[in-house]
Amino acid sequence: PQVILSLAINKDDIAGKVEEEVNALAAKGYRALGVAKTEQQDKWQFVGIIPLFDPARADSGETIKAAKSMGIDVKMVTGDHSAIAKEVAAKVNLGTNIMPASAFLGKPDREASRIVEEADGFAQVFPEHKYHIVELLQEKGHIVGMTGDGVNDAPALKKADTGIAVAGATDAAKSAADIVLTLPGLSVIINAVKESRKIFQRMNSYAIYRIAETIRVLFFITLSILIFNFYPVTAIMIVLLALFNDAPIMAIAYDKVRYSNEPEKWKMRMVLSMATILGFIGVISSFGIFYIAQEILHLPRGTMQSFIFLKLAVAGHLTIFVTRTRKHFWSIKPSAALFWSAVVTKILATLLVVYGWFVTPVGWKLALFVWAYALVAFVITDFIKVYAYDLIDHTGIKFKK
Repeated sequence: PQVILSLAINKDDIAGKVEEEVNALAAKGYRALGVAKTEQQDKWQFVGIIPLFDPARADSGETIKAAKSMGIDVKMVTGDHSAIAKEVAAKVNLGTNIMPASAFLGKPDREASRIVEEADGFAQVFPEHKYHIVELLQEKGHIVGMTGDGVNDAPALKKADTGIAVAGATDAAKSAADIVLTLPGLSVIINAVKESRKIFQRMNSYAIYRIAETIRVLFFITLSILIFNFYPVTAIMIVLLALFNDAPIMAIAYDKVRYSNEPEKWKMRMVLSMATILGFIGVISSFGIFYIAQEILHLPRGTMQSFIFLKLAVAGHLTIFVTRTRKHFWSIKPSAALFWSAVVTKILATLLVVYGWFVTPVGWKLALFVWAYALVAFVITDFIKVYAYDLIDHTGIKFKK
């Protein structure tokens, strides 16, 4: 309207009324178009205002509410009038601290970053302002995602850590974006966030398990050789251990996990601490079975190696169920793929040892004893794990479940 009004010959007389009407419509969420016509002398006359209503999608409010509950700060960036932006923001669960782009333009970067960070959104912005908003948030250490559909959004979509082109976006916006939505609405973004956090949980569990297992096996074998001059497993047993571990490791990708309600990030101190604790608990339990085999059961060398090999195989797979959750192992039911891959490979390892396929046979009695020992050690380790997490938390390091 202000552009059309500037063409009119009577703009000075009606400017106040036009502005008042535009603001009144904007307060109700209406966009306004100015209309003018020319006279016979080709002079423009302002003749009226056409209000346009562009309502938010029905699912926008719930989508934004869900995003906020997951620790995501949502901001509106629009070229519309500030009053329109505030009206729409109130309807979709956004804050109404909507500021004009002029609020941060020309300000020092530190002050501009603070303004952008604290605002719920910005109105009356131009394309270059969108790019600058993303840039300022990134400089403050935020990971920024942005949605857009037009050619003018392309630079900001490219600049954002995750640019999302919505359904019906221009080719330029799609090319600049990292993700292209094919259906209307934004609720799918929440599903993507949830799934990505589940993937992170699985990766975190795998990292702890893999490090703990490496410590458990390598330290036990190395110390057995150096201290007792005894090779607890043969070369073929090491190969078999690696093969038996492959199936459960791959099944971790399909495990059931609970996504975090806060953004995730790698906490390597926690990962290494827990992996080390679990790994050395495994080393101690392995030396326990070694002591039983040598000092109590007085098993022959070959039988001892098979006896220890079975313990390493069974206990190793049980470690997966310890590392997959911060709580006790029964707090989250594992997926069928993970559970049965671990069970089947442990059964195969048991049959191999009982009947002596590639190794010295030990019989069912000793095999069942190893199972009982491993299960008891598994339960004890799980309780130590829960206590260790609580201890880490009380030292001031906060980690997510």
